Amino acid sequence: MIIMGIESSCDDTSAAIIRDGEILSNVVASQKVHEEYGGVVPELASRAHQQNIIPVVDLAMKRAGIEREEISAVAFTRGPGLLGSLLVGTSFAKGFSLASKIPLIEVNHLQGHVLALFIKENGVEFNPPKFPFLCLLVSGGNSQIILVRNHLDMEVIGQTIDDAAGEAFDKCAKVMGLPYPGGPHVDRLAKEGDPHRFEFSRPRIPGLDYSFSGLKTNFLYFLRDNLKENENFVEENLADLCASLQHTIIEILLSKLKRAARETGVNEITVAGGVSANSGLRKALQNNAKKHRWNLIIPKFEYTMDNAAMIAITGYYKYLNKEFTGQDAVPFARTQL
Repeated sequence: MIIMGIESSCDDTSAAIIRDGEILSNVVASQKVHEEYGGVVPELASRAHQQNIIPVVDLAMKRAGIEREEISAVAFTRGPGLLGSLLVGTSFAKGFSLASKIPLIEVNHLQGHVLALFIKENGVEFNPPKFPFLCLLVSGGNSQIILVRNHLDMEVIGQTIDDAAGEAFDKCAKVMGLPYPGGPHVDRLAKEGDPHRFEFSRPRIPGLDYSFSGLKTNFLYFLRDNLKENENFVEENLADLCASLQHTIIEILLSKLKRAARETGVNEITVAGGVSANSGLRKALQNNAKKHRWNLIIPKFEYTMDNAAMIAITGYYKYLNKEFTGQDAVPFARTQL
């Protein structure tokens, strides 16, 4: 069974080929055009997807060493994401499905992030999480704790009520004058700073939900007040600011994850999404795994970011369950698992 995956939810155009759950190719074309604007410009993103989609798919098939006639089904990201960007991937997948006379499979982008943990690689030991497990899904637009009972049965038990962790990283990085995307720059500088130098606010949200808007506002006002007294405050304290900010975000994320593990009694813990590439978060998760006796599984870096491999592996499990989509499917900007 050979599944092609198409991912175009934001600013990365990606195509992947999976055979019986094993990755054959995963091609990602990133868009540099957004860097000068400090964030993704939706119209520019959709135009770049139109330019990239055919070359990316062609390269993915060549790297996989397969022909169009061998593909069993095409899976695509239906949402959530930027509507114009999703429309490009959805339209291409529909056309490919019709021309090849193969099934069409819609994939929830968030579900794809979780199932990236099940991608097999040739020659690499396959060590997926055991059901049930908890997944901390942290990306630019989402911060969620998900209880995963099987490949297609997931329940969000905690989520952000406003900004996500990735947004907090990027927006706070922007006010410090760091390039977009800011998260990797904060992570790099944090390694050189003191995480306990500055204290920032931590929200008191009931249950397992998150909030990062208060932290973002507190950070902005903190810089404003200190810049009044010293116009070089950010430059002189950049590493400590990044380290303290990162420490605060990680503590907020892990406090709810630890609570979720206690309340559910689940000790099989995973992490997914772009922010899971953060070295500070990975180290903190590993330390907590030792302390609380979690069986922690962290995905490879290339499967944490937006990519079509996670869409293809989700399509593989939906194919096994005969969950196909009609040609009337339209993309959606917002959705839940």
